[in-house]
Amino acid sequence: QVQLVESGGGLVQPGGSLRLSCAASGSIFSINRMGWYRQAPGQQRELVATVNSGHATDYGDSVKGRFTISRENAKNTVHLQMNSLKPEDTAVYYCNALGYDSSRKIYDTWGQGTQVTVSS
Repeated sequence: QVQLVESGGGLVQPGGSLRLSCAASGSIFSINRMGWYRQAPGQQRELVATVNSGHATDYGDSVKGRFTISRENAKNTVHLQMNSLKPEDTAVYYCNALGYDSSRKIYDTWGQGTQVTVSS
């Protein structure tokens, strides 16, 4: 099994910054893609940002230019630097990892989520 541990959520004022991290562990052969999604109350889960094993990135439209995703392949870790935060960024942020485990089976694993609240 593959597990994800998230860290870095919290309360921040509008215009502030936060950095989320997610570390994968377990029976990992490869991590093809890692990323972050978020879900606000009453809304569907949406893409925030993903990065693949080649460090190619994809961002949701609402966070482009404000958020930056990066990956440390050797540590199976992904970071999300969030700047210029807005109240509408308030949500539970979920880490996701997609790849192959040590048995060469595909996994698509989610973390438990970390709350980000942007409020004055």
